[in-house]
Amino acid sequence: MPTVQELRELTPQDLDARVAELKRQLFDLKSKHNTGVLDSTADLVKTRRDIARCLTVKRELESDASKARE
Repeated sequence: MPTVQELRELTPQDLDARVAELKRQLFDLKSKHNTGVLDSTADLVKTRRDIARCLTVKRELESDASKARE
C-alpha cells in the first residue's frame, strides 16, 4: 500500500477507485476466511486499515477544498 503522502497526491476519483478495489479485495478475503482457505487473517485487518486510510485522505482533501472556497 502506498504511503499517506503518496495517497495525498491522488485525485478524489483515484481514491474512490482504490477504495472500490480494496472493498472487492476485502470481500474476497472474507470469502476465503469463511471457507477456511485464507492463510493469514492479518490480511483482513491490513485491508480494512488501507480502506480507512484512503477514506481519511479523501476526507482531508474535501475539507481542504471547502476551506479554500470560503
